[in-house]
Amino acid sequence: KQWYQRRVAITAGRAFFPNASIRSMSATSFARGIFLGELREDEILPYPDVLSSDQKETLSMMISAGKQFLEEVNDAAANDANESIPDAQLQDMRDLGMYGAMVPGEYGGLEMNNTMYANFGELTGTYDLGLGIHTGAHQSIGYKGILLYGTDEQKQKYLPPLAAGEIFACFCLTEPSSGSDASSIKSRAELSDDGKHYVLNGSKIWISNGGIADIFTVFAQTPVKDQKSGEIKDKITAFIVERSFGGVSHGPPEKKMGIKCSNTAEVYFDNVKVPVENVLGEVGQGFKVSMNILNNGRFGMGACLTGTMKMLIEEATDHANS
Repeated sequence: KQWYQRRVAITAGRAFFPNASIRSMSATSFARGIFLGELREDEILPYPDVLSSDQKETLSMMISAGKQFLEEVNDAAANDANESIPDAQLQDMRDLGMYGAMVPGEYGGLEMNNTMYANFGELTGTYDLGLGIHTGAHQSIGYKGILLYGTDEQKQKYLPPLAAGEIFACFCLTEPSSGSDASSIKSRAELSDDGKHYVLNGSKIWISNGGIADIFTVFAQTPVKDQKSGEIKDKITAFIVERSFGGVSHGPPEKKMGIKCSNTAEVYFDNVKVPVENVLGEVGQGFKVSMNILNNGRFGMGACLTGTMKMLIEEATDHANS
């Protein structure tokens, strides 16, 4: 029967493509393959091969080491019950380089690209989503702004300890009066009379890592002079804020239904003096900075949840068949 189908396909092919050889007709086309009784999935669903051999080797080692850690050391149920990650496990994560996956090697990171990071994020989401939120809030958005917009001085100062997991970072945009409308935030930062620092006041809510972070990427309204009209208008500016500046505090951890080992808290800024050197990007361009951070970083959450969904499908299938 298969021989007969192939003969029919060849006859039809010659009728439509009289000048083509059978080899050329069957070389690359998905549609021609159907006539020949072949399902060429690589033609209709090609998977991009974007990693070099060195990158594949690095990713393979990371996946192997990460899987061993997540299966043999990490206890997702205990993390959720205790609403925290044990110090010993945090150190294991530092040793694995999980806090600096996409940071350039010159700053102590693993230099992963998006494809590599997504693969590792999927693995983390498969075993412990709370742990994935903790690491993602740190690097996917927490200090992503420094990677994208930081000056050389800012990168040299902050990226090494952040990539090593010596200190944690968080992303502070959402406020009680502004959810999806980020442009309506009320936090303010006023330039001091001597022009050396900004005085930051305001509060942020639902901040992942907010209660454990030492570095905060904060967005606040600042008075900016319009170059054309000369009018003073409020525009959002991004800042790198250190807890050590003083005036930074946080509320108790939020009581969540799940992912409890990832800290979520309100963060408060009370007359925090932020040096002008800690403006991230340009003054008045903070909204653009925030959107680009989210656009560049949120894919990591999708990758992490892909692993979670695959695991749920597998568990549901096993349950249904048992």
